[in-house]
Amino acid sequence: MPAPSREPVLVMMSGGVDSSVAAALLLGAGHEVVGVTMKLWGGPSDTGCCAVSDVDDARRVADRLGIEHHVFNFGEDFERDVVGPYVGDHAAGRTPNPCIECNRYLKFDRLVRRADALGFDRIATGHHARVIDTPGGPRLARGIDGAKDQSYVLHVIDESVLRRLFLPVGAMTKADVRAIATDLDLRTATKPESQDVCFITNEHGRKSFLGDRIPLRSARVQDSEGKELGSVSSVELVTIGQRKGLGLAGGSDPRYVVDVDAAPGRQPVVTVGEKADLAVDLTPLESWRWVGEALDDTDLSFQCSAHGSPAPGRVVHGGVEWAAPHRKIALGQSVVAYDAHGCVVGGGIADRLPI
Repeated sequence: MPAPSREPVLVMMSGGVDSSVAAALLLGAGHEVVGVTMKLWGGPSDTGCCAVSDVDDARRVADRLGIEHHVFNFGEDFERDVVGPYVGDHAAGRTPNPCIECNRYLKFDRLVRRADALGFDRIATGHHARVIDTPGGPRLARGIDGAKDQSYVLHVIDESVLRRLFLPVGAMTKADVRAIATDLDLRTATKPESQDVCFITNEHGRKSFLGDRIPLRSARVQDSEGKELGSVSSVELVTIGQRKGLGLAGGSDPRYVVDVDAAPGRQPVVTVGEKADLAVDLTPLESWRWVGEALDDTDLSFQCSAHGSPAPGRVVHGGVEWAAPHRKIALGQSVVAYDAHGCVVGGGIADRLPI
């Protein structure tokens, strides 16, 4: 926990139990705490953290704690920096991660700039991750609760932001967080966790959301030798590794998507193969960024999804060379590198092998 102080802290309160407890812990440590909730998505939401009820929960927790609470409307920014690119990536046959882009552009850029304008040097969130001081500067590290660790989706946070960031629940288990919320009689103590993409509803789904914004294109399904096997109605809904929903009949072995070609100007093509065809020795990367010192040709561990298991490898020639064959990663997904201490040391986005 931060040392006792009257240093003001702007706490991002999503309406969930983690950010509620983060605010309570900082208040208990002597900080002057102000809560803020970002209103990002103006459309319907029944998942994620953008529902109207979430704003109300954050406000009522702030009232319970006796702290100020404000709502900032960043809807236009969210549409431009998160929703628009999400739709564009799907149209290009990629599989985006909008939560990472929300952290990159909204929570740890747009909101940080608002904190600067209001005179707050310190900010805080309820994410399950830690900030570790190292000789090379502050580093983002995995949270203590491995099942809830969120360092993967936070890997884009700049070092300048880490220097001023509190993550009060990162050294706690989820059970401990809920126990504190219960002891404090916070209304979020038993609230279910946010799931999935906040702007995609369970009722209508991804197909409806994308179909309202772009024309969905059919794609030819073929095997690795180019033999046509069928078709899918929406290439924008297909991702690397997918097995179900391809409408392929017959055959004793399951078939998986091994490539998606949605280049404009020609009919999209989905290539399928056996599970073994998904194994690769190298994953090309774009927009790779080291945190601190470059660690090329160094043994590291890499995580390729929010809750994926780390796999050993090293960065060579703009890609990850895996220590053992690794499942192919969908284009557009982030690949995050960790050192032996669980600190984030780099990150990038899965790309396609050059033709």
